Amino acid sequence: MDSTDEFSPYREDGKLYGFVCVVTGASHPIGQAIIQDMRPPPSSNTTTTAQSTSLPPLPLPPPHKNNPLPHFPPSPAIEHETLALIDEILASFGRLDIWICSPSPFPPPPPSIFSTTTPILHSLFETHALGPFFALKHAPAAMGKLSPQKGGYPNAVRKTQKYGSIITVIGGEGEKGGGVGYEMVRGAVLGVVKGGWGVEGDGGEGNAERDDVPLGRAAKPREIARVVGFLASGFSSYVTGASLVVDGGVSAMGPNIVPI
Repeated sequence: MDSTDEFSPYREDGKLYGFVCVVTGASHPIGQAIIQDMRPPPSSNTTTTAQSTSLPPLPLPPPHKNNPLPHFPPSPAIEHETLALIDEILASFGRLDIWICSPSPFPPPPPSIFSTTTPILHSLFETHALGPFFALKHAPAAMGKLSPQKGGYPNAVRKTQKYGSIITVIGGEGEKGGGVGYEMVRGAVLGVVKGGWGVEGDGGEGNAERDDVPLGRAAKPREIARVVGFLASGFSSYVTGASLVVDGGVSAMGPNIVPI
């Protein structure tokens, strides 16, 4: 479904208004920067759920009477806690729009394969890969819930089309030579991202205009123009020498799964 007409949470100041967003790894400097960069000034009371105790989230509405908000941040690497967090968000706000998996604090893994132990690998995968996997597994259904009427929280907006974004950020350790363990995890996270086209697609509604594109349709010129605008703006100040693919997920389709 083309949601570009309605899904425009950003305003001229580059902040996020009226949308419900989860940011995991909020105690990591990158997670903190994501929250601070996207939300408006505190007076605007934008809703952001931060899974961290070191960076307090903005005020939340009263808990649902039968489903109180958890007292401690849930772990995105534990499936039932991810489900509980989604339930709490839907009970409190009636919608979920954006899920950002940012890095969690973790000591740099050893660069040598010989000093990379099994517990270290397990910790790396739990820290970096399981969160995106469970988000991709469970968040899309919640993102598909509509809210034709504005919610009761500040800056609330209507949601009459199914849409949402799941964003995974992984980096930092690898730039300093994270070693084979980190490279394995980065490959696993990339696999989750590329596998997402089979979950998202056209929402499973069978109304795709094009079977050879995971999003089920061709791009609109303005969708390409918006990416160009991002690259031309100060928001892309640390993007250089990169290839940014905007193809509706075609490049994520391997040769064995391209429809014939």
